[in-house]
Amino acid sequence: MTFETPLYLCGPLREPRQMLADQEYSGHTSIHDDSMAEKLGFQAGPIEGPTHFSQFVPLLAEVWGQDWFERGCFSAHFQNMVVEGEQVRAFIERPAPGATRIRAWAEKADGTPVLEASASLGPDDGDTLLDQRMAKLREPEKLVILSDLHVGMAGKKDEQVRMGPDQNMGKLYPFSLNQKLERITENTPWYSDGSSTPWGRAIIPLEMVSVLAEYSSKEAGFPVKQPAVGLFADQEIRMVDGPLFVDEDYLIRREIVALSESKRTESYWVRSRIYDASGETLKAEMLLNHATLKHSYPHYDEEAAG
Repeated sequence: MTFETPLYLCGPLREPRQMLADQEYSGHTSIHDDSMAEKLGFQAGPIEGPTHFSQFVPLLAEVWGQDWFERGCFSAHFQNMVVEGEQVRAFIERPAPGATRIRAWAEKADGTPVLEASASLGPDDGDTLLDQRMAKLREPEKLVILSDLHVGMAGKKDEQVRMGPDQNMGKLYPFSLNQKLERITENTPWYSDGSSTPWGRAIIPLEMVSVLAEYSSKEAGFPVKQPAVGLFADQEIRMVDGPLFVDEDYLIRREIVALSESKRTESYWVRSRIYDASGETLKAEMLLNHATLKHSYPHYDEEAAG
């Protein structure tokens, strides 16, 4: 007997942990600090968006196996903030045989949406959710905080990065991979024991690819006016020749691929391409929409009127 009823996979309710309360950038605390978040009109310091990506990995590994880790793409639009103590559940469509793109989403325990996403297997997976969202962007009327940026602007230099198991990831991410693994919602020996993986190396968790990619982002030198507080509004992580390995050297090149504006924010979309140490083989990419809050920049009204 067959049915045309769409079926879904979901994971358990989890309580993701806040690890960015002490985050610092451009000389000030971030939106993940409770007092800064409250000052900007939010309930409390939110948990960073890619933290939720970990809850999808067991579901995607269930449907696509090893292929997911080598050429998977997760493309997400963040909808509502989560604070520590709230529970979240991840959902994905069960793909039809041979399907390379499915819908994914996360909800709080009460059904409040957390994020919507597409999950896919490259390289021939078509438009992702963020491809579709970027295609609908309108030209910003007037940028203030981001007035010195332009589409096509590249980072000032190639950035050399690595993630050791006990390496503190700096002011943006004041913790190590091992500290993250003590709190990550979904753990596996693959993140710490190379002998357990198909590649003979420990792999960097999907949510920590975001940390690796942003670790050296200040070196790009994009001239964003300060002080201003931002948040991640959209994020896509794609494995091209994955996975990425713990204690491996990589090289990052960045480019601004879009600028946009809403009533409350100015956004710059950055594509960060992660290469092997030689800079010749593309291993992974991250697309990130940095949404800067207009009212967090003290000179916004004055400069907008000028």
